[in-house]
Amino acid sequence: MNPLLQDFSAIADLPPWFLAIILTWTLIWKGLALWKASKRNSSIWFVALLVINTLGILEILYFYLFSEMKLDNNKDKMKSKKTIKKSSRNNLAKQKAFLDREN
Repeated sequence: MNPLLQDFSAIADLPPWFLAIILTWTLIWKGLALWKASKRNSSIWFVALLVINTLGILEILYFYLFSEMKLDNNKDKMKSKKTIKKSSRNNLAKQKAFLDREN
């Protein structure tokens, strides 16, 4: 018998209710992780989560650990960009007021 088929025969010996629990667990975590990866435009993570099946382990790690690390970096970048925009607007307003005083 083919060794690959022998591995699948071990799965067939498991009770159906246990397989249903494993399938439900995996689908829930995979769905949550794929949803979060798509919302964050993380195409590399999306493909990795879609292809790699780890019974929810990689999905849980992404959902709670990896996506939060990237989110914090993006928030800091967004804050610094907003600060730069505000300071640029203030500088332009000050320059315009100064030029108006001279004229």
